[in-house]
Amino acid sequence: MDRRINMNKELLEAMEVLEKEKNISKETLLEAIENSLLTACKNHFGKADNVRVNINPDTCDFAVYMEKEVVETPEDDQLQISLVDAKMMNPKYEVGDTVQIPLDSKKFGRIATQNAKNVILQKIREEERSSLYKEYYMKEKDVMTGIVQRMLGKNVSINLGRVDAILNESEQVKGETFRPTERVKVYILEVKDTPKGPRISVSRTHPDLVKRLFESEVAEVRDGTVEIKAIAREAGSRSKIAVMSNDPNVDPVGACVGLNGSRVNSIVNELRGEKIDIINWDENPAYLIENALSPAKVICVVADEEEREAQVIVPDYQLSLAIGKEGQNARLAARLTGFKIDIKSETQAREMGLFEQMGLQYGDAPEDTYEEEIQEDYQDYDSEAGQEDADQQ
Repeated sequence: MDRRINMNKELLEAMEVLEKEKNISKETLLEAIENSLLTACKNHFGKADNVRVNINPDTCDFAVYMEKEVVETPEDDQLQISLVDAKMMNPKYEVGDTVQIPLDSKKFGRIATQNAKNVILQKIREEERSSLYKEYYMKEKDVMTGIVQRMLGKNVSINLGRVDAILNESEQVKGETFRPTERVKVYILEVKDTPKGPRISVSRTHPDLVKRLFESEVAEVRDGTVEIKAIAREAGSRSKIAVMSNDPNVDPVGACVGLNGSRVNSIVNELRGEKIDIINWDENPAYLIENALSPAKVICVVADEEEREAQVIVPDYQLSLAIGKEGQNARLAARLTGFKIDIKSETQAREMGLFEQMGLQYGDAPEDTYEEEIQEDYQDYDSEAGQEDADQQ
């Protein structure tokens, strides 16, 4: 009896450990034990349709019994019992009653016992796999911190806690290298349920990685005060994000940049030096395009919303800055706004007669004064975030 109590106590403790470490509920384990006993009965007796199992969830005490109908002359010994035999158990039994006959599970054969054990183990594996899948499926399209495990050819295995994820070569930033045990933030692309457990694909190049990093770093973005309306990214080189504030007292760009650039710099560090331009979102596409081309200053923008095309004129000395190195600034601005952007210098625009076509009168202000104001504004931006752009140009 003492041995039975100890075994039940050990079983209870084992279930509590599984519930805590594997996230497998106690009820599920009890159900697995019940099914294993029914399987053992079926293997031992040939059928188990009339076998019942009672398990006390608090003590793990269990009882297995077979239900038989009382009849005068039994035709199936597995399902029926004679009235004489029933009255020997209890004189109150009559024809038509149901008798519960206790079964000794210790008498089950070795094969039946082994099969029962396999049922329990299989259920534990299934539940663990299901639990892992549900846990990480909830984190799909989110950012997690992982630990680099090893290189799998050109792919990288990254441990996310309870499972390993695969960072494919196509999702790696060009030139980025990883060392074992290094901690790295990754974007959860997809979680698939497979017979061997969840298969997780992650990314370091996805634009939403930048968005999630801002959500984790900037409280105003996290609580919805500041909203990220659009992101354009060339992973490893530069990103542009357009932000707007739902609170007139909150500057969206300032909130994302942080005091002395503390917030944006922590994200830049996580992205290993990738530059980030933060601009104000505007519902007017012309103003949005003008903002998107920063740090370059713009003379005018004419946007065709139907054709999703825009004509932009910039001062001559700003043309290379507006286009950017290898066209990157213009390319990212086009992705951010969704417009095809054609950039012309002031001289080109005059030669092509674009000012007249646009119905604009340019030159009312002295040219040197206009350029002086532009240069002053550019220098203000430069001192905060755009120095490298100016150096490149």
